[in-house]
Amino acid sequence: MQKVVPVLLLALVAGCVFPGVYKINVQQGNIVTEEAIAQLEPGMSRSQVHSALGTPLTLNAADTSVEYYVYTFQEAGGDIRKQKVVVHYDGDTYTHLEKQLLDEQPAY
Repeated sequence: MQKVVPVLLLALVAGCVFPGVYKINVQQGNIVTEEAIAQLEPGMSRSQVHSALGTPLTLNAADTSVEYYVYTFQEAGGDIRKQKVVVHYDGDTYTHLEKQLLDEQPAY
């Protein structure tokens, strides 16, 4: 019996192999799609843009004419994929945007 207990404990601990750690998908920021961008038209108010795209992730306190919608996705500890949409205003009126979208939207 005394020899069986250490063998059983060793068998239990062997099942907890460290290299097989589960890595989760990490998503952060605003997911902005082509459909949402298609709703924008020059001359829209800031609140109308926010209604279509959501609240921007980053605001620049020194330059309120620009808002940033940033999204990052890391699948199971792999490479980080990033998309960025920069919305430009003249006062509170939407003028244009710059976009760098992901080729494929991850499932969320």
